[in-house]
Order: sequence, then C-alpha cells, then structure tokens
Amino acid sequence: MADWGPVLIGVLLFILLTPGLLFQLPGSSRTVEFSNFRTSGISIVVHSFIFFGLYAIFLIAIGVHIYFG
Repeated sequence: MADWGPVLIGVLLFILLTPGLLFQLPGSSRTVEFSNFRTSGISIVVHSFIFFGLYAIFLIAIGVHIYFG
C-alpha cells in the first residue's frame, strides 16, 4: 500500500500557494495583493518558505497519511 499523503498535500499546497493565483506576498504595490496573476522573485522566495513550512507541519508534526486500496 502506497502512502499518498505527501503527494496530495504537496500538490494541494503547490496549487494554493502559487504566487499571484490566490494571493501574492509581497505584492508589487501593497504588502498583500489578491488574484493579480503576476509574480516577482521575492514573492517566489516567500511562497517557497511558506510552502516548506506548511508541508513540514502537515507531514512531520501532524503526520498526514492517506492510503488507497
């Protein structure tokens, strides 16, 4: 049985934390901008740290495991 938890959590966080899709932190004119579909280098770095932090919390601290089959 394969553990699909890390895969599904990673894909979900990647989609939700894509800079400019739902929000961008920091924005080009404000601190937080919503749905602007633009990005910058610093926002990619910030969203990468947020992704890593949430991914580590979900997989290591909480221990999410999803099994199919």
